[in-house]
This record gives sequence, structure tokens and C-alpha cells, in this order.
Amino acid sequence: MADLQDYKNRLAKNAKHWGKWARRQGISCYRLYDRDVPEFPVIVDWYDGHVHLQEFNTGWVQEAEDHEAWLAEIWFATGEVLGIPEDQVAVKMRRRQRGDKQYEKTEVEGEELIVEEYGLKFIVNLDAYLDTGLFLDHRNTRKRVREEAAGKRFLNLFCYTGAFTVHAAAGGAKETVSVDMSNTYLEWARRNLAINGLDTPNHERIRADVFQFFAQTAHQLEKFDLIVLDPPSFSNSKKMAGILEVQRDHRYLVESAIELLNPGGVLYFSTNYRRFKLDEALVPQCTDISAQSISEDFRNKKIHQAYRFVKP
Repeated sequence: MADLQDYKNRLAKNAKHWGKWARRQGISCYRLYDRDVPEFPVIVDWYDGHVHLQEFNTGWVQEAEDHEAWLAEIWFATGEVLGIPEDQVAVKMRRRQRGDKQYEKTEVEGEELIVEEYGLKFIVNLDAYLDTGLFLDHRNTRKRVREEAAGKRFLNLFCYTGAFTVHAAAGGAKETVSVDMSNTYLEWARRNLAINGLDTPNHERIRADVFQFFAQTAHQLEKFDLIVLDPPSFSNSKKMAGILEVQRDHRYLVESAIELLNPGGVLYFSTNYRRFKLDEALVPQCTDISAQSISEDFRNKKIHQAYRFVKP
């Protein structure tokens, strides 16, 4: 059985390596540790002097008291190795989430931090929700969208806190439209644009169920040149007409998004659903970019799947 020193040694080694790497990249938030030592099944993400520490439920049977003591040891050791106080380490238990649980509030308000990614600023909150406001595993695709956005009309579906929109706007998109069902996240997206000096009238936010958005916009004449579609794996939100299951619904979502593209337009579709299999009818139409889309700091190379479609 590994002891705590094994975890501390690996975390210290990783922190040194990825810290140098991140400075070269121009990013201030990245993954430091992902269950590298099997006996310590946690994920450690660094957010510019603060840490998001997620424990995975492995099914190990421990008395509640023993488990709390074990987790407290990891919590303390993480802060000690990284040279930060314990109150700058946010601890979460990560179970497989159904529906909108990943977006639900925790019992803690938490403080907001501003982190940097390739010269852009993003607001995160490590405590208030199960997720922080910035999906680190999509960093490479955000960069790609920024590089391709100049002069284009950009659509961000299931936009969450608008990180893709910020990158597209910074890359010179002439217009952006961000669609989400949550007012909280649309406002967060607005603030992310604002702190980058990009909150202008040509960056529109629409509160809508994406299925309804497709129904309303399918016949419009104005199309898009670049679309990002990153749906949740499952959603049964009360604000939605039905239930979304990405495996069942992705073909409809992808084909509906492609309908909204101009000829030569590009769709990026991604999913974090672990057992996802792309519909066979879609395979010839796209390039699987999963390998390039997952950044070096992610040990788990199956964290998501990503595809690039070009409309003929």
C-alpha cells in the first residue's frame, strides 16, 4: 500500500514540470495530478495559486470517520506541497453526475478568481458549483477556434460560461451568438467578455433550449461560419421540453448545427460521455481531432472526444 509520501513526491514532481510548461504556454490554470498513484484517486487542478481537488468515489469501503481523516490528510498534504494555505484548496467528491447536477450549486458560495489563458481572462469559482466555470480539457479547441474566427459569424451552443465565445471574439469574429438555458451562465459569459473588453452589441446571448433554438432558426437566411457544439452527456432540466441524451441525440444535434452553417463552414462537436460512439452516418463527414484536442497536461487521453465537420 502506498503511503502519503508517494502522493506528495509525485505531486511535487508534477508541479515543477507542469508549472514550467504552463509559463511557456501562457496559461495560469492546468491539471497537476490525475490519479497518478492509484491509492490516491484524486485530481488536482491548479488555478493561479488556488487548487481544485476532486476525490473520486472508487467504491472502497471505509468508515466515514476514517474516510474523512484520509481526505483531510490529502487536503493538508496538497497545500503543503504546493505552498498554499488549506483554505485555498477547494475539495469536492466527484461522483458520476446525472442530468444538470454538474451545474448545480454546492452549499458554499466561494470566491471568484480571475485566471488567464493565452492572454485572455476568465472568471472561475472553485467552490460554488461542481464545475469551476472553465473546462480545462477544452483549452486546445478554444485556441483553435480563436485562430479560425477572424471575420466569421460564430455560434456557441450549450455555451456554459462563454469561454469559447471569448476566444472567438478575441480572434476577430464579426458576430457571436451564445445559447444556453441558464441565466446564471449567460450572465457569467457576459462578464467573461466584459473583463476582456469584448462585451459589445455584436456578441449576443440567447436564453433557449438548443432544440427550440434549432426549430426557431432552421429557416433563417443568416447562417454561421463557425459553430461549437459541446452538449452535456445527459440533461433533464425543467427548462427543457424533453430529456437530452448525447448518445441518442447527437446525430440530430450535429445535423441541425450543420444546417446552420454556410458552405465551407466548420462545426466542432465534442462530448465527455465516456461510452460515446459517433453515429456511423456521421463518420465520413468529419475528422476525429480528439488526440490533438486534449492538452499535454491531461494524463487521461480519453477525457473527451472531439470532431471537426466542414460543410460542403
